[in-house]
Amino acid sequence: MTQLRDIIKTEGIIKISPEESLSSAVSKLRTSHDAAFVFNDKKKFLGLINPYYCLFKSSYPGNAKAEHCLYHPPKVRIDYSIAKVAGLFIESKIHYLPVFDLQDRFIGIISARHLLANYLGSAWFDIPIKDILKIKNKPLTTIYEEDTVSSAISAFKQTKVSKLIILNKDLKLRGILSYYDLIAYLVSPRNSQHRGEREGNHTSFNHLKIKNFAKTYTLTLSPDDSAQKALDLILNKKIGSVVIVDAERHPIGIITTKDFLRLLMRNGNGKKVEFISKNLSQQSRQIVGGFFNYLSFLIKKIPEITKARLFVKEEKRGRLFKVALSLITKKGNPQVIKKEGKNLVKVLREVKKV
Repeated sequence: MTQLRDIIKTEGIIKISPEESLSSAVSKLRTSHDAAFVFNDKKKFLGLINPYYCLFKSSYPGNAKAEHCLYHPPKVRIDYSIAKVAGLFIESKIHYLPVFDLQDRFIGIISARHLLANYLGSAWFDIPIKDILKIKNKPLTTIYEEDTVSSAISAFKQTKVSKLIILNKDLKLRGILSYYDLIAYLVSPRNSQHRGEREGNHTSFNHLKIKNFAKTYTLTLSPDDSAQKALDLILNKKIGSVVIVDAERHPIGIITTKDFLRLLMRNGNGKKVEFISKNLSQQSRQIVGGFFNYLSFLIKKIPEITKARLFVKEEKRGRLFKVALSLITKKGNPQVIKKEGKNLVKVLREVKKV
C-alpha cells in the first residue's frame, strides 16, 4: 500500500517571496490547478498563489503583491491516508498541497498527478468510462464557439468548473476552454480599459469570441473505453481531462483528474484489497474492475476483515472463468470462496452472494 511519505516532493517546488507580483507568480504556473508556494525570509510557509483563487474568485490585479493574494490551503500531515489526501485535493481545487511533519514543519509538497501515477494499472480504474459518467452529479457545461469571453467567465463562476466544452452550430465538439487559457489577460492591471486591443481594434477583451482562445486539439474517448485508458492519457499527455464523445462526435461527458481522485478517496482507506488476474481480455478486465470496486467498498464496512485478495483467471479463450476470493479476518483465519463457470458476470454474482 502506497504511503504518503514515499511520494512527497522535496525538490523542484515553485517558491516565491511575498514581494513578488501576482503576474510574475502566475507566469511560472502551467495549469489552473498549479500553485506557487510563498515563503518569507525565514523560510516559513505563508500560503500559496493559485489562479482559481487569485483571479476568478478574488480578481486581484496582476501588479498586486503575492502577500496580499495568499490562499491558505489545507495542511497535509505526513501520517494522512491516501484517501484523505485525495479528498483534500478535491476540496481545495488545487493539485499541489504542502506537507507537514507531526511537529508542523514544512517538509515538501504532494501533487495529484504524482499520487495518481502510483495507482496507474490499479484494478480500481478497470471500469468503463460510462460507469464514472453515471455517478457524476454535474451536467456537462458547454458553450458555443461564437460566444464571448464575458459569457465564458460567467459560466466558469456560476458552475465552478475549470473547463468548458466548446460546440459548433451542429452541436459537435469544437474544442475546450480552461480558465487558465484566459489568465494572461486576467492578470493585466485593472486600469487597462482595452485588454483586447490589437492594431487599432478597440474591441474589449470581454467581447472577444472564445474561439480565439480555445484549444481545438482535444483528446477524446468513447464511453465504452476503460477509465484506465483515460488516466493513462491524462498522465502521459500531461493534460487535465479527456472529453467523451458519441459516434457522431457529440460531447456526452468529460473525465478529469478529479474523477480519479474521487475513486482514490472512496477506495484508498488503508485496508489492503489485492487483485490478481491471468489471461483476462480487456472486456473481462472491465467487468472485474466494477466488481473489484464493489468489493473494496464492501470491505470497508466489515471491520472483522483486514485484507482481501481477488484472483480471476480466464481459460479456453473466454469460455471458462475461475474466481477465488480470499478474506483475512482479524483472527487470522482465511475464508476462501471459489467459483467457476462460462459466464464471468454470473460467476462474480455467485461470489457476491456468498
